[in-house]
Amino acid sequence: MPSTELPKPDFARNMKLIGHSDIGGRGDGLQLMVHRGYAYVAHPWSQGFSIVDVRDPKNPQTVNYVAAPANTWNIHLQTHDDLLLVINALDLFADVETFTDEKIYYTQSVGETVASRKRERAWTAGMSVFDISIPDRPRKIGQLDVEGVGFHRLWYVGGRYAYASALLDGFTDYIFVTIDIADPTKPVLVGQWWLPGMNRAAGETPDWGDGKRYALHHALVHGDAAFACWRDGGLTLLDIKDHSVPKLIKHHNWCPPYGGGTHSPLPLPGRELLVVADEAVLDNEEDGRKHTWIFDIRVPENPISISTFPIPAEIDYTKKGGHFGPHNLHENRPGSFISETLIFATWQNAGIRAFDISDPYHPVETGALVPAGPTIMTDRRAGRPKVIQSADVFVDANGLIYATDYNAGLEIIEYGG
Repeated sequence: MPSTELPKPDFARNMKLIGHSDIGGRGDGLQLMVHRGYAYVAHPWSQGFSIVDVRDPKNPQTVNYVAAPANTWNIHLQTHDDLLLVINALDLFADVETFTDEKIYYTQSVGETVASRKRERAWTAGMSVFDISIPDRPRKIGQLDVEGVGFHRLWYVGGRYAYASALLDGFTDYIFVTIDIADPTKPVLVGQWWLPGMNRAAGETPDWGDGKRYALHHALVHGDAAFACWRDGGLTLLDIKDHSVPKLIKHHNWCPPYGGGTHSPLPLPGRELLVVADEAVLDNEEDGRKHTWIFDIRVPENPISISTFPIPAEIDYTKKGGHFGPHNLHENRPGSFISETLIFATWQNAGIRAFDISDPYHPVETGALVPAGPTIMTDRRAGRPKVIQSADVFVDANGLIYATDYNAGLEIIEYGG
């Protein structure tokens, strides 16, 4: 779409929309990676993933779509060098009988909800590995299959090991796993770690009560430490020197009194800080005001929260409809934009935000762009509001911002600096 036809953002400050793509008519996007001039976009409702040529960011072109296996979603993915790793899991939102209300997904154990349906196993669970030496023509070279619902999200930035959240048979919800990909054609699951109470098959009993999900969303790894977010189960720091036997350094949970949804970690090792975003998961702040926290982790065994990011307030976003609050963070991946003072985040119905944390005790918002709402709803869930729900953000080495939405396509944004 030429820049003259760009959808007008609802709000912009120190950010400018320069490109937009409807992703070949599949406007629903979740995680995205920009790699060698191509955006790899995972779809929550269109299943599969798409590839968009963004070498000319003002004129992005959708060049490929790879369908997911039957009854399977590919909502998260990772790129590094010539490899693309894609999760496989049961397409939970396609199971309209079980997940008619999104509150069921966010407030109940997924493993036990799925098991209660006693449904026939007819989906692919685990991870697929693609060769992307030709960026727009991924070639599948490896597969890791597991017994269970499948993987949710991955972390891979090179080397021998990848890391995933995995819902395996016998567990209440997603746990932390390590994957050996020394041979990417034959990835192997080598280690597991979970919060006590999650291993039903071993006789463990959850003690966190009804209305909560203790489930790993994902972990980021730096050195021998994994920083992991467990939704209503809070944060763990794990020692992964032995990838087959991860060990707990610290478990810290602030739910209650806060509303849970702990979702996205971002370690800033040069400053011994950790940014953690709690996802807003219900409409109109029904799950309470959610925050993005800054932790001092100079003593890893005792992380201390020292501040929270400012809350967008140009309008009353709580009343706008949909989810209002943090979701994902740009993750400082190798080859992308890397900063320990400038943080980019998605804020769902409040769009994309930039924050200067030079003074970690006083974060300051330095830019924002709220994209226009979707014209077509790809989200198949009943009653979803027709508003922007900015989902993921990636910033390339040149500082261009790429963001997805559950319905409104791919946005490409310049930051004013």
